[in-house]
Amino acid sequence: MRGLLYQLKSVRKDKFCIMSFLLPVVVAVVLHFSGSIDLSSLGELQFGVCADDTAPEAENWLARYGSVTVFQTKAELIRAIREPSTNLIGVTMEGEGIRTLLSGDEWAIIWQAASTLPQLYEMREIAAEADVQLLERPDILAGYQNIFAAMTLVVAMFMGCIFNAVNIISEKEDGVAFINEILPMSFKAYVLQKIFIGFAFGCLSAVVTGAICFRLSAAGAGAMLALIILSALAAAVIGLFIGHISDGLMMGVVYIKIVMLIFMAVPLLKYLAVTDNKVLSFLCYLIPSSAAFEGIMNLVNGSAQAIGKDMAILMAHCAGWLLLYQIFNSSGSRCDI
Repeated sequence: MRGLLYQLKSVRKDKFCIMSFLLPVVVAVVLHFSGSIDLSSLGELQFGVCADDTAPEAENWLARYGSVTVFQTKAELIRAIREPSTNLIGVTMEGEGIRTLLSGDEWAIIWQAASTLPQLYEMREIAAEADVQLLERPDILAGYQNIFAAMTLVVAMFMGCIFNAVNIISEKEDGVAFINEILPMSFKAYVLQKIFIGFAFGCLSAVVTGAICFRLSAAGAGAMLALIILSALAAAVIGLFIGHISDGLMMGVVYIKIVMLIFMAVPLLKYLAVTDNKVLSFLCYLIPSSAAFEGIMNLVNGSAQAIGKDMAILMAHCAGWLLLYQIFNSSGSRCDI
């Protein structure tokens, strides 16, 4: 118990660990209150016309399909069209119709719209007699909102890895590790002392993050809690490995960044790209965050029955990493375990 109190005091002194635990919560709050970002304006057509060349009727007609910018001279219009950062479609009058001007570096969809525009203008009177039904424009990022929230929760689950790694590295640099080697401490007591704080605060950070990001039923919240506990335990044990193999704080930070990058990249790759490939999908399960992310997405999408496999994979990771750590530690400097 005294060892756990000592580890708890070390959390209060370590600003890096406190920031690691609070960062996912801050991101979850930002995601919750900012809502979905509307990027629909990026798909709006942009037209440019000359003040002394375009009829008011044509300007009003163009305004129905996009934003219209009026330039005083044709030279100003040409400069705006040639600007690489824009997809402006120049529109000039040609008899009773219109003519479109492009610079040549626009998107393919802009070229298609510009080539169709003169014909639409000629048929504007016929089109005005047709019945028009306005459909709601879908939110471009609506489908990705849950992915952002799930990835934030995965990061929160695996924050205990950072604390345990940094804690062991700090004890090495302070000489406390030499004292631990001669203490009459069993393997279970040593592991409990080393992973408890990272595991506990990782669970706490993930629970708060999940409560902010998701609204689940009682059964769903219980399943989410089980995923959080198993993921945080696996991450805490992995943090012990990082701490033992790191020669100093700088190397430890490098290893932590590599592990966190793998924890974040592999689940996204599996979810977005290799779902249908059974071999690659199986290899992705070798990273515990893959099962955690998949379980979260199953819960969010209402497929709570499918998370049994994810929990079994996480249990296997917890048992496997603990066994590997015991073997690793038995061949090392601690001889009393």
